[in-house]
Amino acid sequence: MDTSDLVSRFLPLVKKHWLPLSLGSLGMIFFTYGLIGLFVANKTSSDNIVFEASSEKNSVEAKTIAIDIEGAVVRPGLYKLPQDSRMQDALIVAGGLAASADRQFIFKNLNLATKLTDGAKIYIPFVGESVIGSGVLNTSSQVGTVGSLVNINSSSQSQLEALPGIGPVSALKIIGARPYTSVDELLKKKIVGGKVFDQIKDRITLY
Repeated sequence: MDTSDLVSRFLPLVKKHWLPLSLGSLGMIFFTYGLIGLFVANKTSSDNIVFEASSEKNSVEAKTIAIDIEGAVVRPGLYKLPQDSRMQDALIVAGGLAASADRQFIFKNLNLATKLTDGAKIYIPFVGESVIGSGVLNTSSQVGTVGSLVNINSSSQSQLEALPGIGPVSALKIIGARPYTSVDELLKKKIVGGKVFDQIKDRITLY
């Protein structure tokens, strides 16, 4: 059977069923391209394996700070917070104020908008326990004083000048740089030098 016989035999069938045959041919072409694309994509993804877990973890850790909140809160302890956290965020993560918290003192002396720093220590006083005057801690159940700590966030100029190495100029600098979230900020903000800080660090507090 020569070519002309084949054409004359199958041409009428092709003309009669041209639409299904055309669609079938297009389907086979698309199917073939799909297989080729899938193979290329799999090969590319397998050749470019990227491990990002470690860098992501380091990024998260770099954006957090650790704060220690104690005293009259529901859940005192050490917490990690985002680096831009405020005092209010610390109270929230600690479960809020305990029923026995000295709310009057807190409302007068605690700035909820204060930005926290890494390593900050926060102490929330109980009722009957508050920092008064020069920062002396008095309790109703104990006669006398416990420590003699000067609150650098609330003490007056004369009370600050009672600290060793602190004169009128340094006292005014301490007052002008308030509020503080850590006593170490006296060094970080260059309010006092290292020698003076070593003399007063055990005699100052924040809350």
